[in-house]
Amino acid sequence: MGALRSTRDLGLTPDYEGKVRDMFDLGDSFLIVTTDRISAFDVIMNDVVPGRGVVLNVMSLAWYDHFADLVPNHLITADASKFPAPFNTHAAALGGRSMLVKKADRFPVECVVRGYIAGSGWKSYGQDGTICGHQLPEGLALAQKLPQALFTPSTKEDEGHDENIPFSTVVEMIGQEQADKLQKLSLELYRQGSDFAEPFGVILADTKFEFGMIEGKITLIDEVLTPDSSRFWPASEHKAGQEPPSWDKQILRNYLETLDWDHEPPAPSIPQEILDQTFRRYHEVLEILFPLEAQKWQAFL
Repeated sequence: MGALRSTRDLGLTPDYEGKVRDMFDLGDSFLIVTTDRISAFDVIMNDVVPGRGVVLNVMSLAWYDHFADLVPNHLITADASKFPAPFNTHAAALGGRSMLVKKADRFPVECVVRGYIAGSGWKSYGQDGTICGHQLPEGLALAQKLPQALFTPSTKEDEGHDENIPFSTVVEMIGQEQADKLQKLSLELYRQGSDFAEPFGVILADTKFEFGMIEGKITLIDEVLTPDSSRFWPASEHKAGQEPPSWDKQILRNYLETLDWDHEPPAPSIPQEILDQTFRRYHEVLEILFPLEAQKWQAFL
């Protein structure tokens, strides 16, 4: 396994560089490469977590397949040897962490679904008893399961933080019919994902989806139910009133909170032990939920 901080290290020039992904505009398609970069507090670390990008990419591929009968997705191929030149010549470096996808007319909204009260939802509830306009019962505790899963959309910002918005704003943005379809589809994806994870002892606390239009159909795009886009909690360690340990980068955040660092660049250096522990958290939930896929892509991990 080789770590990849940037596709520039391969001599490639991406058209867009996010916190984690490098994207190449190929005309009627995109090549998306999930690097091993990791950010915390909106700052990209100088150190990478080798293999993290593969875990994120493989989990998305696995969920694409799982949801194939419910909603189409934008995947063309994840076989790097079938990518167009010059990318196919880097198949060893890009394998497992990249996908060629159809271009979509993206909806400008993050379709967030919450089944448990945590994160910004917990903060909002503490302020006025609501989450994105949903009035909730009094007396809910941190990490408690909600009476029903909530569709709590947010803006999709290229830079800075996404902002929570009421459903009425989504209607204003994309129209009633499409807003209703995205809400219904998001809630169903969450329900099926949660039901799939439950027998493995994994709680899907919340997640976010992105959709676009391809050939007149609402299509699932971008990452799906990964540790970066979702909160996965071990059911055995879940207790209402306490923040459960999650399969994500919380280990890194906790370490950074022990430092005298103001959460502004430049990022501090991260001990190898913390990077290794972070990778293990990501890899663990992949192995729990999709052991066959983890084995299939093991050579790239």
